[in-house]
Amino acid sequence: MAQAPAPILYESHCHTPLCNHAEGEPAEYAEAAIRRGLKGIIFTCHCPLPDRISHAVRMAPEEYDTYVQLVGSTREQFSGRVDVRLGLESDYYPGVEPWLESLHARAPLHHVLGSVHTQVPDYRTRFFRGDWFDYQQTYFSHLAEAAETGLYDTLAHPDLVKNDSPREWQLDRIEPFILRALDRIAKTGVAMELNTSGINKAFPEMNPGNRMLQLMHERGIPVVIGADAHTPQRVGDGYVIALRQLQALGYRDVSIFLERRRHTLPIDAALASLQ
Repeated sequence: MAQAPAPILYESHCHTPLCNHAEGEPAEYAEAAIRRGLKGIIFTCHCPLPDRISHAVRMAPEEYDTYVQLVGSTREQFSGRVDVRLGLESDYYPGVEPWLESLHARAPLHHVLGSVHTQVPDYRTRFFRGDWFDYQQTYFSHLAEAAETGLYDTLAHPDLVKNDSPREWQLDRIEPFILRALDRIAKTGVAMELNTSGINKAFPEMNPGNRMLQLMHERGIPVVIGADAHTPQRVGDGYVIALRQLQALGYRDVSIFLERRRHTLPIDAALASLQ
């Protein structure tokens, strides 16, 4: 009997209970990664922000060291079974850069996701002016700005704004602004995520959808797959579908980040390792 291919993929986007809206301990997520046939798991919990911004859905600043220790102890516990790494999902909005520069320097991180969370009340209060199309434009402008800061390895769920008001999402109307953002992002070398959790959101398709993925591929933008797991059961969820979707659009490789360095994995090999 032929030996099964060795695991090569990582879960590159998952959370811990410190964000106040995830369930399960890190050890349960690590066990789930083993069951999924993954080589490793990178915890990327929501970063603390200054001035209690978005405090209800993220760790407090004084909990950051606890987060680092929690992931570190999980790494030790699973040594030799699955590779556990420390990452972070850091929100972007104009003006937060100095805070994040300091935060990212406090512990060795392996993967830093950049997110623009338009559904968060603090962000919406500041940037929503009553016009959803204008809000969508703001989102894609901020997404490009995030890439240009140099703070991030990957931009998470990069069409997330479509879930705020699905009825107001008209791809042909917003596409020129997406194109502008992607042209700016492509110049930075920052990767973008295919987030499998989108299938469970208000606009039920992965983030981003196929058309945006195609535009990313045309610009040579690398893709990282993440399940955005807020429960252990969702670790690695939808990876096979996502990989085949990328393959159908012309991608031959998928990326992971370790020690803030991008590594490419052939999609054929990644699929074989999961089957």
